Amino acid sequence: MGEKSFRSGILTHSLLLIAAMIWGSTWAAGRFLSFGLDEGGPIPLEPATSAWLRYAFAVSAFFVLFVARKNRGSFRFVPSDTESWKFSIWLGIFGTMCYQLFFMHGMRWTAAGDASLVVSLNPVFTVLLASMMLGQKISARMLIGLIAGISGVSVVIGWSPNSEIPFDHRLIGDIMILFAALSWAATNNLTKMFLSLGKDISALEIVVWYSLTGWIMLTPWMIVEIWGSGFPNPSLAQWCTVAYLGVISTVIAYVFFAEGIQEIGPTAASSYIFLVPVFGVLGGWLMLDEEIGGSLIIGFVLIVFGVRAVQRESEGLQYN
Repeated sequence: MGEKSFRSGILTHSLLLIAAMIWGSTWAAGRFLSFGLDEGGPIPLEPATSAWLRYAFAVSAFFVLFVARKNRGSFRFVPSDTESWKFSIWLGIFGTMCYQLFFMHGMRWTAAGDASLVVSLNPVFTVLLASMMLGQKISARMLIGLIAGISGVSVVIGWSPNSEIPFDHRLIGDIMILFAALSWAATNNLTKMFLSLGKDISALEIVVWYSLTGWIMLTPWMIVEIWGSGFPNPSLAQWCTVAYLGVISTVIAYVFFAEGIQEIGPTAASSYIFLVPVFGVLGGWLMLDEEIGGSLIIGFVLIVFGVRAVQRESEGLQYN
């Protein structure tokens, strides 16, 4: 029994580590789709089109998972009542449409490593929004964490080693990534409100529902882009990257993380989230030849300190 438990623990932690690696790699993937690698490479995809294609893969993968698990009744593919539809629509707005548009537009302007650090401020935004949406009080320690986190983001933006990207470009991109983090913070709080309704709804169902509604909401944005730029002609590398983001990052990594939470609890599992920006910086370095400098390390330390200070004061925070 002890050996079986040990093997189960190793598997759980391995899945959580793989999920962190996958989520960290999405930043380099997003940069590749939105900006490209060099002048001789494929034409970058338009942001909304990339996001729409990503969720076409994601929703299809969720449907395959739904069919595979249907006999076990593991989750419902669409909401079952009006209130659930309303929450799913709001979550689709913030968790899919807004987040993806800010993410893909932001990656046109800034470095993958920089963006992965900037978005790490998301848990702090979650607590700030919770004070307005859920009536949660903000303590002095939370304010200290907020200041530390913002200081870390300021270091990343102001002194990034990726100086080959003009500062004004990085500033535009990082601000968009901050809005992406804010969108995800709203998603976290809406999810918490949704789960508190006591409707016997799983977190997986919520993710499936707002992936579906958000994908539908991305459609008009994609049509406008195609109307102005014509139909895209993705290269094989771009198709593979979109499929990777849709199936591996959006579906499989989430399932891995959910399994980890079920086995070791949300607090222990959430510690792996701090590896995401590390893999984000490494991904930018390995795949895009981005720089790793002292400012990124300092920024990372300040952001982690700020987030941990906030998390110790607030329970049940979630992350993407």
